[in-house]
Amino acid sequence: MEFIKKHYEKVLLGVVLLGLAAGAVFLILMIPAERAAQLELVDTIIKKPGKQLPPLDLGKQAALIGHAAGADCLDLASTNKVFNPLQWQRMTDGSLKKIVFGNEVGVGAVVVSKITPLYTIITLDSATMTADGSARYLIGVEREAAAKVSQRGKKQAGATLNAKTETFVIREVKGSPDNPTELVLEMNDTGDRLPLSKEKPIRRVDGYMADFNYPPELSKKWKDQRVGAGAPGMLPITIAGESYIVVAINKNEVVLSARSNNKKTPRPYSPAP
Repeated sequence: MEFIKKHYEKVLLGVVLLGLAAGAVFLILMIPAERAAQLELVDTIIKKPGKQLPPLDLGKQAALIGHAAGADCLDLASTNKVFNPLQWQRMTDGSLKKIVFGNEVGVGAVVVSKITPLYTIITLDSATMTADGSARYLIGVEREAAAKVSQRGKKQAGATLNAKTETFVIREVKGSPDNPTELVLEMNDTGDRLPLSKEKPIRRVDGYMADFNYPPELSKKWKDQRVGAGAPGMLPITIAGESYIVVAINKNEVVLSARSNNKKTPRPYSPAP
């Protein structure tokens, strides 16, 4: 007893150390069991196969989408023009015209109703023999596309082999010189060689003239218009207050040029059905 009283601190320390050692041993022994318990939890909870969900019923949503796709579309632009109202223009007769596409009035509304080709026509009118024994041919030339009216009528001129005239050169005579079956003419402007006989004259397209009108003003119609029509000094071509000149015509279209700014507008040939 006396021993304990003298050394109780050491005894108490030894008991504490013994308890700590026992606790340490107990922890070491618990680790495998705890690890096994954790693994079991993983297998039973985390790795547990989930229950398969039933398939989603999207019938209601599909029906709504189908209804939306088939719903009527309210068009407030192309026809009703709620946000972009159409322009209305007053015509010379006092009526109002709705402008939908922009070409209902102005040069874009011009309708080309007829395009006629203009020919250069060359005919073999006669063949005679001169006193020196050479052949001379009377050939007629008609230029429908000439700029001046005085130059459009038929004009006859004599021509001999290889002698250059205003329009052509006779390069070859086939058959009898005083009654040839065919002459071969070389054209001065193009260099083309063309056959000519009494039965078959040369007809070459050298231009066009056109008829066109302006439907918004029924009184405005132009017939037999050629390139240059509407130029200063000629009868004016006035469309929607703007003056125009015919600057080109081919078999498919007429090109009008505004005198104010030289802006060119082609109008297609639209023959009546």
